[in-house]
Amino acid sequence: MQLTSSHPRTRPIAAGHLRAFEAVARHLNFRAAAEELSLTQSAVSRQIQALEDEVGTALFLRHTRAVELTSAGSQLLRASSMALERIDAAVRQIRQSAGRKSVAITTWASFASMWLIPRLEAFQRDHPDIDIRIDATDNAVDLATSDVDLALRYAVPQAMPASAHRLFGEQLTPVASPWLLKSHPIQSIEDLSRCALIEAGDAHRTRHLEWLTWQRWLDTFGSTPANGKRTTRNAPAKLTPQRWMYFNYANQIVQAALTGQGVALARLPLVAESLASGALVEPLPHTRLDSPLVYWLIVAPRSAQRPEVKAFCDWLLLQAAATREAIGDVPDPDTIDQMD
Repeated sequence: MQLTSSHPRTRPIAAGHLRAFEAVARHLNFRAAAEELSLTQSAVSRQIQALEDEVGTALFLRHTRAVELTSAGSQLLRASSMALERIDAAVRQIRQSAGRKSVAITTWASFASMWLIPRLEAFQRDHPDIDIRIDATDNAVDLATSDVDLALRYAVPQAMPASAHRLFGEQLTPVASPWLLKSHPIQSIEDLSRCALIEAGDAHRTRHLEWLTWQRWLDTFGSTPANGKRTTRNAPAKLTPQRWMYFNYANQIVQAALTGQGVALARLPLVAESLASGALVEPLPHTRLDSPLVYWLIVAPRSAQRPEVKAFCDWLLLQAAATREAIGDVPDPDTIDQMD
């Protein structure tokens, strides 16, 4: 059966008949498909006929004792099988989570892996009945239109809404593994020339992230020995390291430093635990560079009063307070009223 028309059909098909089509295509038998769907064979046949009318061409070749997919039917089966599997999986997930308390968080991958996830076990231990969903993406999610309850952001204060809660500020500091420093001691900026230097590869192309570069740090501190007393007014005219290493994500930068591949210019809030444990060492502790970038919590207005969201935010703010204490964070006076 070949349905023809002088004008190609453009209206999307109704999805109701796809389940019957997928069952017939899988069994290549109308009776078996009808039994699976708890329908009569004639009802399934009518659904397939209606679908073929909508598509505008035959999907099956009907033989005396069997049916066979046409090329159009095979094409539709590939698409519909995947779609129905995804729909069924989503429905199963919805049914399983119906009535459960949950908190959905959006943040970026490095912050999730380096700061949030290592701390989550404590929250889950105290709140075993609350499910956590983390959406790690570099794209800002609109809390007004998405199903996300709260966002953890990284931005300058003027880019944040008045409702944002300041978690902590940031300083940049050189860090290295202790075994790298055994073979390449660093007591002054000049000593960095004997090491590989690690930094964010895209920082030069993004406004504000230029603060994450070694050049900004060198321009700020000049030639400074370990005792913190600057010996020159400006940075060395040109510091040439053994080699450069560039990564797009903060967790990659820190991982390279942890494995002794070079000296990283790290974000202090994200490496505070590694410094405390001794996995990383701060060879020039008097050369911390204040950054204008700040870590923030934003809560979706529609979620703010839900008990599970309030519980997570309370816990998160306590964790942030511990980080502020660990890094000696003193907030800018313009944002201190937003601290909890």
